[in-house]
Amino acid sequence: MKQLIVLLTLCFAAATCQASTSANNATQKGYTETQYPIVLVHGLFGFDSLAGFDYFYGIPQELSKSGAKVYVAQISATNSSELRGEQLLLQVEEVLAVTGAEKVNLIGHSHGGPTARYVASVAPQYVASVTSIGGVNKGSTVADIMRGTIPEGSLPEGIAVKLAGGLTTLIGLLSGGSDLPQDPLASLEALTTAGSLAFNQKYPEGIPTSDCGDGDWVADNGVYYYSWTGTSNYTNILDPIDPAMLILGFAFDEPNDGLVGQCSSHLGKVIRDDYKMNHLDEINGLLGIHHLFETDPKTLYRQHANRLQLQGL
Repeated sequence: MKQLIVLLTLCFAAATCQASTSANNATQKGYTETQYPIVLVHGLFGFDSLAGFDYFYGIPQELSKSGAKVYVAQISATNSSELRGEQLLLQVEEVLAVTGAEKVNLIGHSHGGPTARYVASVAPQYVASVTSIGGVNKGSTVADIMRGTIPEGSLPEGIAVKLAGGLTTLIGLLSGGSDLPQDPLASLEALTTAGSLAFNQKYPEGIPTSDCGDGDWVADNGVYYYSWTGTSNYTNILDPIDPAMLILGFAFDEPNDGLVGQCSSHLGKVIRDDYKMNHLDEINGLLGIHHLFETDPKTLYRQHANRLQLQGL
């Protein structure tokens, strides 16, 4: 009789444990599975996918394989933050319609930072969080120099516009976004210090009030704001873009990633602002070549998706 009771008790315990384990497995989320879909937003001269290569190289796949729903926006490669923002807003509404989600998590690189901020400011009901990566939130010295050294209406400006227009046309043809309006001068103006500060007066959420501090983690509009950046220029001898990043970096009087200064990148909660990455490393380009002794960029995106998950976003 005692043996029977022990046997029944063990069987009951085993069944209970199995049921509990099954329930836990059913409810357990993947590491990158956020409550709301993630929308990646490209920067200046950017694209969603170009001739088979992602702007965020390998990152959408890295996020989605652990549970995240990831979408990559396709907006004008060159234009104002507001116009790019309106394009992004339409795509956010499409994502919400397709997924049935109430909100999205926007992750923008470079000019994609202000673009995402615009959407969160004018339509906060659709946005759970904005993350700026190497974002031009207080302007770029490179843009200031270009705007200052190329007089408005001059022949050099016309040539520069033609060259930029040719590049954006090529990007449009190869990426499938050839019908998008392009305006290189509007994008250049938007990325100057003066243009960025004017933009911030209209859309101030998440912007630090100090020169190089954190902004509001949760703004008055209810949106969470995050940022991170690199502050290295030459990170891998095998990367042919690094010499250009090194030269551009000399334009700054502060640590920078080759195109954006450390303090200008700050938005909301600053996760970190000194990764050994340049502006392209931040999106895992060129083809994933990055500093050998720094965290893999794809890992940063995975960690951030998990951060959003734990925040309930």
